[in-house]
Amino acid sequence: MIVNKIKKQGLRLTPQRLAILELLDGNKTHPSAEEIYHQLKLKYPSLSLTTVYNNLEMLIKAGELQEIRIRAEKRRFDPNPAPHGHFLCRICDSLSDLDSGSMEIQIPSMNNGYLVENFSVYYYGICPNCLQKES
Repeated sequence: MIVNKIKKQGLRLTPQRLAILELLDGNKTHPSAEEIYHQLKLKYPSLSLTTVYNNLEMLIKAGELQEIRIRAEKRRFDPNPAPHGHFLCRICDSLSDLDSGSMEIQIPSMNNGYLVENFSVYYYGICPNCLQKES
């Protein structure tokens, strides 16, 4: 469990940190730090955007969160740190996970001197909901 892992790293479990973890747990919307901040601000009036960013950075470093930079102007966060692709709809701006098992990804061979530590795969287009609305 992520809470135990954070404790083992010597990090305190503040109410704000727990609230961020709860909000992200199972979250499939890939929220931005600003969206997380606005969702938690009412319950935690002393919460700052800096606190949200600091906690997100800590979770990334702990390997419990993935930062998605599918658009340069907006960082989004995925609670699933396992390598997988993402699809961004150009109409509604929704961001969806793609099953990595269904993608043909060519990872450079370590025989050629590469050591791949991580990768990002982004697809852009129109999601099924927006395609259905256009029909």
